[in-house]
Amino acid sequence: MKENLPAAFRLTGTKDMACALLRVMKTTFFEPLSQIIPPELTPEEQEAGEEPVKPLKPFCLPWYPNNLAWQLNLTRKNIRRCEAYWQLHQFLISETETGNISRQEAVSMIPPVVLDVQPHHKVLDMCAAPGSKTAQLIEFLHSANDDRSAAIPEGIVVANDADNKRCYMLTHQAKRLQSPAIIITNHDAAFMPNIHHTRKDGSVGPIKFDRILCDVPCSGDGTLRKNFDVWAKWNPVNGANLHGLQLRIARRGIEMLAVGGRLVYSTCSLNPLENEAVIQRLLMEADGSIQLVDVSSQLPGLKFMPGLEEWLLMNREMEAIKSVTEIPLKNTNLFNKHLFPPSMENKEKLNLKRCIRILPHHQDTGGFFVAVLEKTKPLPGEKVYKEINQEEIPTVPDTATQRIRQPPKKKRRQGFREEPYYYFEKDEVVWPGIDAFYGMHEDVDPGLFLTRTKDGKKRNIYFTNKCIKDVVAQNQDHIKIINTGVKVLVRSDNKGSPCDFRLAQDGSRVLLPLFSKRKICVTKNDLVIMLQNDDMEMPPEIATLDSKTQEQCADHCTGAIAFLYEEDGLKIQLVGWKGNKSVRAYVAKNDRIHYLRLLGADTSKYEKNKFAEQRNLDSMNVDVKESTPDDMQTDVNDENGESNDKGETDVCDGIQEN
Repeated sequence: MKENLPAAFRLTGTKDMACALLRVMKTTFFEPLSQIIPPELTPEEQEAGEEPVKPLKPFCLPWYPNNLAWQLNLTRKNIRRCEAYWQLHQFLISETETGNISRQEAVSMIPPVVLDVQPHHKVLDMCAAPGSKTAQLIEFLHSANDDRSAAIPEGIVVANDADNKRCYMLTHQAKRLQSPAIIITNHDAAFMPNIHHTRKDGSVGPIKFDRILCDVPCSGDGTLRKNFDVWAKWNPVNGANLHGLQLRIARRGIEMLAVGGRLVYSTCSLNPLENEAVIQRLLMEADGSIQLVDVSSQLPGLKFMPGLEEWLLMNREMEAIKSVTEIPLKNTNLFNKHLFPPSMENKEKLNLKRCIRILPHHQDTGGFFVAVLEKTKPLPGEKVYKEINQEEIPTVPDTATQRIRQPPKKKRRQGFREEPYYYFEKDEVVWPGIDAFYGMHEDVDPGLFLTRTKDGKKRNIYFTNKCIKDVVAQNQDHIKIINTGVKVLVRSDNKGSPCDFRLAQDGSRVLLPLFSKRKICVTKNDLVIMLQNDDMEMPPEIATLDSKTQEQCADHCTGAIAFLYEEDGLKIQLVGWKGNKSVRAYVAKNDRIHYLRLLGADTSKYEKNKFAEQRNLDSMNVDVKESTPDDMQTDVNDENGESNDKGETDVCDGIQEN
């Protein structure tokens, strides 16, 4: 508990790109580490009591799919003193900034894995911010094999959070994943309103989700290794204070879950009042409608404890409370009968052992709790919808059957209101120009493109899948939607192009499978030339590219263009601009470094190595000393001494500081 927590991260994005980055990480950074002898301590460091640099052994988390999650024992001192460790650290920083690596605690990755999300699922994340688990859910939703289905899945992810500011942080996280299947909402999860959609028979009713994640607010005593404040603030009743809120959120999740669906309840707490006591009460109230699922087979190599079936209640004064009758009068507002462990006859029925408890010493992680619940039948009193064209007998009396819901009436909503979403109509003015210029496929529905302004010039055009469009249409007036859609087109005022809109890199993965024109296949060398040139005034000349690339450029007029590269399983798609004599890739600096790494090209233009700079400076100083006569060297030293006495910064120190 008192040792520092190792850094953990996972590789994100499409499966192809993540696996390509994994190969680069292993060959460029991990393999050389095994041959490095850590530097010895200097006499000054020994006097200061510094510990020697320990050999770094990256550990792959065996239970995470495709070997994409890793753990590193990388400390700041080691980074400062060893060049190889510093280079690895710089790699992790730059790839995190581009969204290709996500820093996330190892145990926090488990709930989305056991949720078992498929591309057609409707998924709800009830307490989504800051968004690491939501990003995992989106990645699993985009896991289809063919490009178009992977880019535009059939299902959706509804990411909700009660905190408005955290919702915008969530929006920033989601943007990096280029998903047209996510919608971010701002509601109290314990009182989450129904989200309506159009059913197969044409009626409108609440969505019953296939998968729901309840990563509820908790006391966080499992995070003692990174949140040192918890040590001072901890007391036994923290869990009892939060039990009611956690139960309400999980209960609402079960109500919104479809029969046959799966809900994952998780906390970063070890307190049974926040964990097993909540699950126990859910199971008792559901009366056989839900059951705990054993998911140990989905987590090969993970060490954990089974859920508790016995625990002891204590008040703030550390007095043990063994039964309901022993609750002190001063604690009657804090404890109730539902917080105590199950009776002997209920133990076997509840199967609390199927819960997963992860302790810090099991595999050098934080503490965590996970329970997977499956809904086997409707809850007692739950309204069940029966489709009009079905002839089966309803599972509940007709009085409890849900009526076909009419579209909701407009309601006044308090607080800040987001700009509405306007999907393209059949007579959309800008669509014919876009369609003709890019050659949209016949099956592309222009009604899936949207903007945030109804009148005036449309600056940005976004795209969503059909399910998101339906959800927006049915809920925009009573659900607080913070963000949805991925940006695919941006207005360009360049008069040299017949189309007013250029491609956006943010949505290239989504839009490129939808059109046939404005695409050029380039070579590896072409990509390197474009990525290493970031001069806006002097972009790469078309004449410097491969001859076949030049031929393709000649077939296209001035305007937005997509550059496609595929070789040895690596697929890179960049958007840019084709001029009369030059081409340009619209790629941010950190993304340029990322793509150059994947191509095995030189990244030194964008990355500075402070160790190499120091070596160069030291060699220059040596050369100066060797070429300077003794009497001149004395004068130089005197001058340097004077300048240092005046408080001026030494050149060498300044470079090290930078």
